[in-house]
Amino acid sequence: MDFGQDYYELFGDYREERVPFYMTYPMSNPFLEEAEYERDCRRLQQLYQKDAGHIQEIVERECDKMEYDGSMMFDEYPDRLLFRLLCRNIYRELKGEESENQLTGMDCTNPFMQLIEVMLAQEMFRRRCRRRRCCRRY
Repeated sequence: MDFGQDYYELFGDYREERVPFYMTYPMSNPFLEEAEYERDCRRLQQLYQKDAGHIQEIVERECDKMEYDGSMMFDEYPDRLLFRLLCRNIYRELKGEESENQLTGMDCTNPFMQLIEVMLAQEMFRRRCRRRRCCRRY
């Protein structure tokens, strides 16, 4: 069936604009999106002050140790006591205290402890979201 020259002048030659069937509805790649989220997070973390950047490095190192199946980081309701103990361990590492008995300066009103708690909660939240977005559901 020939539609004639008038049809192609009005609507164009559709044969030149063909795309493969899998490109008609492009799917988003969650791993590329996750890489963009990670780059954006790193860019913003570069704006941290020197002390906060050092705390962030220690917090990331502790979260790397906890990133496994069954970790308290991925519990639906993380335990507050374990969270506080982890913050105290980070504080001890930050201050270089070797003794477990030295609990001075680790109350909840200490600004460094509050900063550590906030940064740890943020890092745990970021990793939980990443796990939810990127984990495969079979």
